[in-house]
Amino acid sequence: MSILQFCFRNKQLEQRLETCRERLYRIAFAWCHDEMLADDLVQDTLVKALLRLNQLKNPEVLESWAISILNNSWRDYLRRKKEFTDIDELVYCSDETPDYIHERERTINQVRHAVSQLPMGQRQVVALVDLEGMTYNHVSQVLEIPVGTVMSRLNRARKAMLKQLSNDTNIVKLHQQ
Repeated sequence: MSILQFCFRNKQLEQRLETCRERLYRIAFAWCHDEMLADDLVQDTLVKALLRLNQLKNPEVLESWAISILNNSWRDYLRRKKEFTDIDELVYCSDETPDYIHERERTINQVRHAVSQLPMGQRQVVALVDLEGMTYNHVSQVLEIPVGTVMSRLNRARKAMLKQLSNDTNIVKLHQQ
């Protein structure tokens, strides 16, 4: 291809690119819904297309090629823009922050461990009264032991758990009836 043919070919392609400018703008605007950004994307696309015009092998696909460049420009913009939210600016929808949840789980594990260290009789009473909310009379019937025994086991269990939990760095105050 002679230099004249090359220049003439490029001039024709430049003119065809200019005619598809409006279409590129409509596409860009449909993607971003921002007039200024769409104009910038089209400008970027046309600059890239003109700089790489010699890479276009088949002039028949010029418009598709330009739309492909527009798509790449749009992706580049999205990669650069990547929105992020500063975690310090988040508004929590509940009081259960990650710190609160972590501390609650830690406390639950400490109490579970303290309960597991109790003798079986005390463990049964604590589970039924404190965890299941049963009355002393009901526990007495279920375990077939006197109400006084239920109360004394519960008292000893709570004191043992309080002593064990007090040895941890965070003191957990147990609900006492």
